[in-house]
Amino acid sequence: MGYSVGQVAKVAGVTVRTLHHYDEIGLLSPGGRTPAGYRRYRDADLDRLQQILFYRELGFPLEEIAAILDDRSVPPHEHLRRQRELIGDRIRHLQDLAAAVERAMEAQRMGMQLTPEEKFEVFGEDYQESWEQEAEQRWGGTDAWAESQRRTGGYSKADWQRIKEAMDDLNARLGEAFTTGVAADSEQAAALAEEHRRHIGDNFYACPHAMHRCLGEMYVADPRFTATYDKVAPGLARWLRDAIVANADRAEG
Repeated sequence: MGYSVGQVAKVAGVTVRTLHHYDEIGLLSPGGRTPAGYRRYRDADLDRLQQILFYRELGFPLEEIAAILDDRSVPPHEHLRRQRELIGDRIRHLQDLAAAVERAMEAQRMGMQLTPEEKFEVFGEDYQESWEQEAEQRWGGTDAWAESQRRTGGYSKADWQRIKEAMDDLNARLGEAFTTGVAADSEQAAALAEEHRRHIGDNFYACPHAMHRCLGEMYVADPRFTATYDKVAPGLARWLRDAIVANADRAEG
């Protein structure tokens, strides 16, 4: 008997009106009808709907989706392969944006004094000044924020570039340690975690081990911070958090 329009709408997470529209424009016509004329969808119709929703999520207009799916020279598995590639591109783009958010938030916490052009040059082309407002809302009332504003107020563009290069170098060494199997509670990992803590303290604000623990937890709790480190090496954010905790335990024990 197939599936009613209501059943399909519920399973697919779309509205009945959307399914009616797809039928009206010939994008997805149900394979059957009841004697009373009601739409009945078959398994093949659901497969096509899944393809439509994939392409819609990727930003394709309905007219282009219809042309793609109606091209009989392209087998179904090729559509899935293409969608996987497109989704991979979207993921990489979002990771780049997340990294840019991290740089912008760090810059705002540090009270950088750069022109808009210099901000884009130092922190990347995906940088958006609106991210600075979020950082101030989250940390603007803290002593660390006030200290970073005071200490970094006179930093030049060259200072920011030096700081960024040092952080990039440290991140690369963190990624290498993680990917080569260094244990997060080892002496080597502790040394890297301590260098990470000192980098913050030397350049921005006092970062005792208790605060460093909080930063480590934020690296795994906030997807944007996680993406920044996991872009260096998938899983690095969690490893760094564990290394920070282990280093703090040693220092406080």
